[in-house]
Amino acid sequence: MSEKILLVDDEEAIIESIEFALKQEGFEVVKAGDGQEALQKVQLEKPNLIVLDLMLPEVSGLEVCRILRRERNEVPIIMLTAKGEEIDRVIGLEVGADDYLVKPFSLRELTARIRALLRRSKPSDAESGNVEMHQYEDLSMNLTEHKVTVKGKLVELSPKEFKILAMLMSSPNKVFSREDLLEQVWGLDFYGDTKTVDVHIRWLREKIESDASNPKYVQTVRGFGYRLGG
Repeated sequence: MSEKILLVDDEEAIIESIEFALKQEGFEVVKAGDGQEALQKVQLEKPNLIVLDLMLPEVSGLEVCRILRRERNEVPIIMLTAKGEEIDRVIGLEVGADDYLVKPFSLRELTARIRALLRRSKPSDAESGNVEMHQYEDLSMNLTEHKVTVKGKLVELSPKEFKILAMLMSSPNKVFSREDLLEQVWGLDFYGDTKTVDVHIRWLREKIESDASNPKYVQTVRGFGYRLGG
């Protein structure tokens, strides 16, 4: 069964060219011309990945991304924009986009990034291994059941947050660089910005720390990366 890609853009010429290229690669394609339609298509079509333009009528691409992540929808999102400023990339990552591509771009590059994201989004048992539990003080992780508790209270994490925490808890006090985390959680072929690690760490802290600004578990080691405890 072919994987389904939702294309969201209000420029028909762009939609048609991307659609043609993706169908040539064997993907199933569904389309939306504005943000509101995109949200409806996500519910109806259950796409495996979304190619989402930043500037859309009705509801912006940023708002679409923000809504999906707020609803705990982890579908991979590649954000397209005609802008190239750093602030736009950062905002895209802040609201939960997985990758970012500036127009104009080659269809070959877009296809490569889509395939890379789809590979990384498939279920992985890398975090389970032979060990079923991780424990650090009152932070507990059940790798088999994908459950995390803090002081006995269940905490809901996204798949990427879970993988980051599993990696950190596998070796307490070991410092993992952003590149280490990107390689293990996002994959060797990740094209995006390393700032996405910082964004996910912040989200993780907001869920497991009693004071995210003064973390007890996930510590920043300036100039190097992150570690559990210390």
